Amino acid sequence: MTEPLPPAAALRRIAFLLERAREPSHRVAAFRTAAAVLDGLDEAELERRIRTKTLTDLKGIGPKTGTAIVQAHKGEVPEYLAKLEETHADLVPMADDVAEFRALLRGDLHSHSDWSDGGSPIREMAEAAIAIGHEYLALTDHSPRLTVANGLTAARLERQLDVVAELNEELAPFRILTGIECDINVDGSLDQTDELLERVDVVVASVHSDLRAERSAMTQRMLAAVANPHTDVLGHCTGRLVIGRTQRNGTQRPRPESQFDAEAVFSACVENGVAVEINSRPERLDPPLRLLSLAVELGCDFAIDTDAHAPGQLDWQAGGCERAVETGVPAERVINTLTAEELLDRLG
Repeated sequence: MTEPLPPAAALRRIAFLLERAREPSHRVAAFRTAAAVLDGLDEAELERRIRTKTLTDLKGIGPKTGTAIVQAHKGEVPEYLAKLEETHADLVPMADDVAEFRALLRGDLHSHSDWSDGGSPIREMAEAAIAIGHEYLALTDHSPRLTVANGLTAARLERQLDVVAELNEELAPFRILTGIECDINVDGSLDQTDELLERVDVVVASVHSDLRAERSAMTQRMLAAVANPHTDVLGHCTGRLVIGRTQRNGTQRPRPESQFDAEAVFSACVENGVAVEINSRPERLDPPLRLLSLAVELGCDFAIDTDAHAPGQLDWQAGGCERAVETGVPAERVINTLTAEELLDRLG
């Protein structure tokens, strides 16, 4: 039987076991949804809800998930989880493998603050990363072209670099890595000046526009970005949304994968030392498993990231670890298993 887990982690382990046991999808979704609700609560609010018996007043938390939360909060293994582990003992080793893989991750290379389209200040994101055991967090707010996400102009990014430098003095030895999620323009160029891309620690290059472009055009666009010497990580490569989502700037419907020559793009990532992101956001789960398996086969390195826009979302890395375990990603090829010093040395 598993050791006691924090409430959100316990709910995700239940969801993992239910999914692998081929239980109805609505049961899996119930526990994942409840875990996401917990991500939005601080410890004091959770304790208040439990004390006043108002936990199930929250949309997304029902009697069964609420009971599991209360038991996990007491430091117990939820009864529902214990029964699942007893019934599906054959699945427990894989769940343990996922937990072990997650424990190897030292940081997260894709996160957003309220400087762009995130909901929390930089300090709160950093403190949440410290609380879950991270040694570093890359702050990768959007580049200027993505105006709908309040992308950072060159001047705003320069100011952010100063803010991060001050915070790093206060939070040491934890480190906020400077960074940017840089739009890949239609011609494959990156949406920021070379001077600033040279200054930041981590550049995540992602396609956010013209996602339905013709296959050959998208391939050439991505190949140009991967060949750019500033690119460190290829972000959410297919751009898909497996479920709709609501953001501050509106609601987005599910969307299909962009079409591109994955073998050519992943081979270029190997050649140029660019890591392929395993995006852990539950509405993205990008790349799809078949493409993730191809990237493993071709020898890619990876970054297991959350693309977090709020502090609680930094715990989503377990979802990316599930996919890594399922497709045989070697831990030694995941760059955020490195220390900050090793990582920065690798990124050059």
